Amino acid sequence: MENTTLDRTERMMMDTPEQFIGIFGIREENMPIFREELGVELYAHGNEVVITGDPEKVSLAKLTLQTLSDIVLRGETVDRTRIRYAIGLAAEGKADRIGEIMRDVIAITYRGRQVKCKTLGQKQYVDAIKQNTCTFAVGPAGTGKTYLAIAMAVVALKNKEIEKIILTRPAVEAGEKLGFLPGDLAQKVDPYLRPLYDALHEMMGVDAYQRLLERGAVEVAPLAYMRGRTLNDAFIILDEAQNTTSEQMKMFLTRMGMGSKMVITGDVTQIDLPTGKRSGLVEALEVLKGVDDIAIVQLTHRDVVRHELVQAIVRAYEKHAQRANAPRDTRFRPRSKI
Repeated sequence: MENTTLDRTERMMMDTPEQFIGIFGIREENMPIFREELGVELYAHGNEVVITGDPEKVSLAKLTLQTLSDIVLRGETVDRTRIRYAIGLAAEGKADRIGEIMRDVIAITYRGRQVKCKTLGQKQYVDAIKQNTCTFAVGPAGTGKTYLAIAMAVVALKNKEIEKIILTRPAVEAGEKLGFLPGDLAQKVDPYLRPLYDALHEMMGVDAYQRLLERGAVEVAPLAYMRGRTLNDAFIILDEAQNTTSEQMKMFLTRMGMGSKMVITGDVTQIDLPTGKRSGLVEALEVLKGVDDIAIVQLTHRDVVRHELVQAIVRAYEKHAQRANAPRDTRFRPRSKI
């Protein structure tokens, strides 16, 4: 980037080499992110970082670096996705909220890893679960919808706030295709429930999971198993809710008993229902909007916490959908004469 008389240069000192490496990486591979996102250039001289570019963008870069430095000093890991997210918050005038990211520990896995919110959207989601009896979380893959809900359910079980965890999801192909799979019904639906097993195993370990399963303190079952039941003192999670029908969603929501909490997660852009079938999740979001003690949290590509490429993929699909849904200009135009 060429220097002009309008460019400004700011300098910032890093307290330790670990702080520098924590933000920019061992080979300074994260420095180009600031050029990509803000159009500024960063150079390193020892522990000093030199920022050059448009005055407003330089200020944003310095503000972001100062906040990220505080996060690194707390012992947190800063990756490329988090840097881009912090820059975005600073550009929106929310730099003061960057420090909220990953501040509170939601749960600790059986291996001792701390589970924390990584975006403000995730924090809003977790707060909604704490404050409401029923919470809907709608957003793309990789936003932590299911994982965070399971983490909170495990903590509630450990704290004896509930007596059991119930995880369920619809088996979309529960008709003819399912019948051709080998094994009994439990084995047939197992592939649909595998993501829930994986999250539970990571949170509590396989052995603890098996013990709780045998005691009836954990239940993982297809949505059809919920019919006719009243679920008391339970933390109930419905995953992939976009693939429920209207009837299934109403059936599920009316299973709630005393002392229970419900979390419903889904992605309305990935509906696998047959053509002509309306998603129960889409309908529920319309019907239940504004009802007391029911929260609806919308997560976006900015809340994706997987590999940064996943965030880019989600964003590309969102843009494609917007173009496809844009109204076309259908006004009559007479042909020009040749």
